[in-house]
Amino acid sequence: MTGKLISLTLLALLAASPATAAPKGLTVRPNETWLFSISRGQPVRARRAKSTAQPAEGQVVVTVRAMMGTTMTITSNNPAAYTYRAELVGLPGGKRVPIRACTLPADGKVSFEHWPQQATAVRLSDFRRATKDGSCP
Repeated sequence: MTGKLISLTLLALLAASPATAAPKGLTVRPNETWLFSISRGQPVRARRAKSTAQPAEGQVVVTVRAMMGTTMTITSNNPAAYTYRAELVGLPGGKRVPIRACTLPADGKVSFEHWPQQATAVRLSDFRRATKDGSCP
């Protein structure tokens, strides 16, 4: 009887606690290069790649470096330009800082981003087709 009561209590506690969902998007640390595709606004089929990797049709390649703060190069080999959410992760005090990201141009053009903060990673998410192909909105 006591064992059943404890089991029921544990089940009730688990049902009442919010599930901790993994953050959406792709987290890229300094000196990492990733290739991925975009589906429903999020990076999918992500895999580590060599820093010299070029994106195949429909792919994006991103590299983050710890250089004078945090720098990122990102190239999309998609026919449409995208806007996206970039977030600096691992700043002093455990802060996460959403930052303004420029438009990711279409057709293999490179976008270069630089932030003065030294972050342990950049998280990319929420890709949306851009209304125009350009640099910063």
